[in-house]
Amino acid sequence: MNREGSGVKQKDEKYICGTYKRQDVLFERGEGSVLIDEEGKRYIDFGGGIAVNTLGYADDEWIKAVTDQLMRISHTSNLFYTRPQVELAERLVRRTGMEKVFFSNSGAEANEAAVKCARKYSFDKYGEGRYEIITLENSFHGRTMATITATGQKVFHNYFMPFLDGFKYVKAGDSKALREAVGPKTAAIMAELIQGEGGVEVLDREFVAEIAEICAEKDVLLIVDEVQTGNGRTGSLYCYEQFGLHPDIVTTAKGLAGGLPLGATMFGKKTAEVLSQGTHGSTFGGNPVCCAAAINVLDRINDKLLNSVKEKFVLLKQELADCPSVRSISGMGLMIGIECDDAAGKVELLRKNGLIVLTAKNKLRLLPPLNISDDTFARGLKILKEVL
Repeated sequence: MNREGSGVKQKDEKYICGTYKRQDVLFERGEGSVLIDEEGKRYIDFGGGIAVNTLGYADDEWIKAVTDQLMRISHTSNLFYTRPQVELAERLVRRTGMEKVFFSNSGAEANEAAVKCARKYSFDKYGEGRYEIITLENSFHGRTMATITATGQKVFHNYFMPFLDGFKYVKAGDSKALREAVGPKTAAIMAELIQGEGGVEVLDREFVAEIAEICAEKDVLLIVDEVQTGNGRTGSLYCYEQFGLHPDIVTTAKGLAGGLPLGATMFGKKTAEVLSQGTHGSTFGGNPVCCAAAINVLDRINDKLLNSVKEKFVLLKQELADCPSVRSISGMGLMIGIECDDAAGKVELLRKNGLIVLTAKNKLRLLPPLNISDDTFARGLKILKEVL
């Protein structure tokens, strides 16, 4: 780093809580699917801000949508109506078949709303005592007290005891254990269809069908966590579409607003009227600027873009098929896991060669902007293949 960069690093360490293991690079700007550091070095971005930058960087249409709204109203209380919030909710409902939407700021908050709704649904219909949420081992649902408890990974269950009551964990793929876990206290089953932080692990389709069957039999709500898989990431608007599901609650965030903080919890027929006045809220949820950004993103997630997302997954598998260091490739669309030796070490080596990637467990994790050009994607693959 140059002097300016070093100064930023020192101030970061002095003034910001050390909750992140930062890589030794300071990005100053971006263009399309390329990031540029303070020394002018260019990096192809296969990380996408952890699945957030749906349309990459400095996108003219997205910037116009955001700035046009900034010139009108940047924020007002949810005690009043705002046009972008209503227009975004209508788009989400029409494109998913869900019925109503609650807006928040993040994936964790979207999942909090889902948990609260599931418990209230059961309370309203069955009375007290039906409150348990079943999640899967290796899952990740957020870092608030409820969502970190819902997360089925022991590594996250340290320091903050006591955790919340009312969560059970079942091994993904174990239908027998799942049926045994469901009982008179069960309110909902919550699952990511691709466990992102858990290693980009795609759930078995038969097991997913079993979850849906159990939920229908027992009047247990089906919650699908699409925080990372949603908004075109896997080659469909939401991943559950590719599994033939009709969830009772769907949560999403990350790429929804293309770089601004916005979470959404979508409710189906059973759950649309559960959260009534005063039972939940969010000061910044549905912020007009964030909603304007999300409208622009959603309107551009069309069949052409989704087909391109699917094609790039096929291309990557073909390109890496003969790499001896690649043990497996998992995921769907542009949510990709590559199992290899020393994934963490390869992240640094790839960065030095001009490619930004992430990790998930023992895998490299790729989450590039959905509109990454064919040429930029090919150049990124070339770097990836050379290092692997």
